Amino acid sequence: MSDPFWEQIQQEAEKAAHDEPMLADFLYATVLVHKTLEDALRFLIASKLESSTLPASSVSDLLDEAYSKDESIADSIREDIAAVCQRDPACNGYLYILLYYKGYHALQAYRAAHYYWKVDRHSMASYLQSRISEVFAVDIHPAAIIGKGILIDHATSLVIGETAIVEDYVSMLHEVTLGGTGKEHGNRHPKVRHGVLISAGAKILGNVEIGENAKIGAGAVVLEDVPPHTTVVGIPAKVVGVPKAESPALEMNHSLDDSQL
Repeated sequence: MSDPFWEQIQQEAEKAAHDEPMLADFLYATVLVHKTLEDALRFLIASKLESSTLPASSVSDLLDEAYSKDESIADSIREDIAAVCQRDPACNGYLYILLYYKGYHALQAYRAAHYYWKVDRHSMASYLQSRISEVFAVDIHPAAIIGKGILIDHATSLVIGETAIVEDYVSMLHEVTLGGTGKEHGNRHPKVRHGVLISAGAKILGNVEIGENAKIGAGAVVLEDVPPHTTVVGIPAKVVGVPKAESPALEMNHSLDDSQL
């Protein structure tokens, strides 16, 4: 079956190898030798998550099982790479995302950890979470539920807690926290609905709901529910307006020139 994402990545890799011969061996090993996007992604992530006690070949086998048995992952891998390319003005093509974007790597590694959590292999899921955190500086609990078409830009210091839900087509930046408020147990983390934009450094704490197509300003501390299609800023966060864009996550406009209520 034809895969336009993979075909585009291979074309970009061939051109890059031609333009920069010193990287030809690297591009061959990471992209051109592989038959599918999943194969290349497994190779790349495994090479990053390997350790002295779990070699890259074993990590690759773990990823292969998750990617092959959870049919939703293949679609998410492609929706996520498209999301980055469409929303990040620094993106120069699918190849750059596959090779160099650690937010994308961390998210696809999380998807494998989430698979192992769902099939009650919690020790393995937790091991992968720990390695993802160490390598990418991204800490996503494997029980968290994350949809497709997700952009995690820059990604460093991102934290997503155990009972968090992030629906489809959400964008978030570095130092975002979807956390709890203390030592409570049970359902204690945020629920982020479709199309939400969460700017750099925002902290959303507790079992609160961020309504669809809402916009969370940089550095905001959100402790209460946010209505759909509103903009909140400040500490604690307050509603200040309505986003101009129908879907802030797709527009990626972090300014506060929104319409006033």
